[in-house]
Amino acid sequence: MKSSPNLPKKVKIVEVGPRDGLQNEKEFVPIEIKVELINQLSNAGFPNIEAASFVSPKWIPQMAGSAEVMATIARKSGIIYSALTPNMKGYEDALAAKTDEIVIFSAASEVFAQKNINCSIAESVERFIPVVNAAKRDGIRVRGSISCSFGCPYQGLVEPRQVAEVVKRMMDLGCDEIDIADTIGVGTPGEVAAVFEEILAFAPKELFSGHFHDTYGQSLANIYAAMEMGISIFHSSIAGLGGCPYAKGATGNVATEDVLYMLKGLSIETGIDFDAAVNIGEYITKTIGKPNASRAGRAITAKKSTGD
Repeated sequence: MKSSPNLPKKVKIVEVGPRDGLQNEKEFVPIEIKVELINQLSNAGFPNIEAASFVSPKWIPQMAGSAEVMATIARKSGIIYSALTPNMKGYEDALAAKTDEIVIFSAASEVFAQKNINCSIAESVERFIPVVNAAKRDGIRVRGSISCSFGCPYQGLVEPRQVAEVVKRMMDLGCDEIDIADTIGVGTPGEVAAVFEEILAFAPKELFSGHFHDTYGQSLANIYAAMEMGISIFHSSIAGLGGCPYAKGATGNVATEDVLYMLKGLSIETGIDFDAAVNIGEYITKTIGKPNASRAGRAITAKKSTGD
């Protein structure tokens, strides 16, 4: 099947399972398993892997040992290995760990910012000025992430203009890429189109990526809607690793295998080995004793096991 002329011919997948996915696990995932997961993802052709988080283990215990993970992985040329850096201490640790890209963050909802980072949106962005300046000095790529771009667990609906205001702040900081994130997975295709229409009025489409959670089962439709707006970078998590802390029992990040299956059907290139991704999803879920949340992954694995 040929893809629509409105859709991109190639999409970059940012694999967030090792960081955004595993940080939500209740039990600590051993460092050697994290390293093996990242190495398998590298071998499968993922161009950008969110591998670590230099946040205090007191706040996110699952990310303890990130420096060791970054020191142990078998890096491949051309792959971007990213890490979340909340402050200058985190940045210094990320720099020492030879991180290729740092991830900074804010929110499109003022209430969310106050409740989660104890400051206003403006203050949250301002805090990252020294971090971004240091990254620019050291030649490290900077990605900005905007949480709750379509809805907030506290204020409800988030207006496109609110997202646009934070995008402008992130652009002023000098971010190389900006994630438009549906943190609680409430967005629908129409809302996705409205947000991107708002921000593409003043910024290039190449600057943005879509980060969709599948809490309400809308993530693939939302990715398609974003692609129709010209967006060609998307985040996903192998086997759907991760949860949504604001919706009990809900799935979190969209499953990488499901995204790849859709893109494959649309003849959109990713450079990723789809069969390898399915095997990686099976490997990590079996290893940590968690159900595989990827529908495509489960279906293909079942098909193989029955010989159909």
